[in-house]
Amino acid sequence: MLTMNYRYRIYPDSAQQETLFEWMETCRNAYNYALREIKDWCNSRKCPVDRCSIEQEYILPADLKFPSEVQQLNALPNAKKEFPRLGDVPSQVLQQAIKQLHRAWEGFQGRGFGFPRFKKYGQFKSLLFPQFKDSPITELHLKLPKIGLIPINLHRPIPDGFVVKQVRILKKADRWYALVNIQCDVSVRDPMPHGHPVGVDVGLEKFLATSDGVLVKPPKFFKQKQSKLKLLQRRLSRKQKRSKNYEKQRIKVARMHHEIDNTRKDFHFKQAHALCDTADMVFMEDLDYRVSAKGMLGKHMLDAAFGQFRSITRYVCWKRGKFFAEVDANGTSQTCPECGARVQKDLSVRVHHCPECDYTTDRDVASGQVIRNRGLSLLSTPGLGGIESVCAGVLPGSETTRQVPKSRKGVTRKAKK
Repeated sequence: MLTMNYRYRIYPDSAQQETLFEWMETCRNAYNYALREIKDWCNSRKCPVDRCSIEQEYILPADLKFPSEVQQLNALPNAKKEFPRLGDVPSQVLQQAIKQLHRAWEGFQGRGFGFPRFKKYGQFKSLLFPQFKDSPITELHLKLPKIGLIPINLHRPIPDGFVVKQVRILKKADRWYALVNIQCDVSVRDPMPHGHPVGVDVGLEKFLATSDGVLVKPPKFFKQKQSKLKLLQRRLSRKQKRSKNYEKQRIKVARMHHEIDNTRKDFHFKQAHALCDTADMVFMEDLDYRVSAKGMLGKHMLDAAFGQFRSITRYVCWKRGKFFAEVDANGTSQTCPECGARVQKDLSVRVHHCPECDYTTDRDVASGQVIRNRGLSLLSTPGLGGIESVCAGVLPGSETTRQVPKSRKGVTRKAKK
């Protein structure tokens, strides 16, 4: 089963926008109410049963079961009788808000941190329509229950053989989007290793450097807009909250952030396609960029969005039939790509010179060549047993999962390059 996500721009009128926003607020209230039940149940079990606590006592019966997903979903019909506002929202859309909460709760149980939080006014920005009897998309409109026809910019048609499974309505700043989930009953094999290999090294001084000697300067989208964004945020701080002028200024700030996000993602896609144009196998480091994003250069790391670039490159390689894999990032900048000798150098040294074999090249290009060599060494493993677990990527919207590699010693120092 092949699953993909397409995003289209939609243009609801003022009445439809008001209805969608009211539905989001209703789903937000249902989400917060269900979360309140879970938190009350958890708080009622913090005090030991054999003693009395001054700080907290039982607020619910001891034999009360945990408010599970099925229990809260079954309580929705009775809640609609008590709160008629819930009946204005399509039943499946309201159910998805409860399911979203329990997915967050299951993630909290698995990770051990990240307890679900209450959503404030305006923080619930999407609605999921999980099922359609017929295709809701035509060449000009998107048909939603209780809403009707919404003009849509179908800039790329849905491929033949694909069926629309779900539609998520998303609001970003003052723009509305439809995330269409499509499926086709086919099996697509992962691309096999073939052709010309290239290793990609990313950093702050050079956005990427390939083993072929290609260097790309970092665009720094956020830094270019930072002064203007600072001015808009200062004006926003002087407005009275929830007033009309506050809402107008808030939209200006959100529109600026949305513009930065779009330009950055467009740049990432173009660079990923440029890599696929010149190579058949792409190798990148398995760094955990969340670690380096918390350091001194965190703002610049987040502006570059290396994690997003790696995910986009993986997807573009799969789509174009190119092989993609991640290799060990430990010591890529301290190793000579020609002889494999250890060459110690700090971040101020931008030229790689090996005293053993007298090989000299750009530091980042040398790192890309080391990454390429490590990728080729993985391919030479008998049976490819080691590469299968490395290159198992995540396709957008697919059910394939991939383990996030653990951070290694020296990750923060290497990512600051």
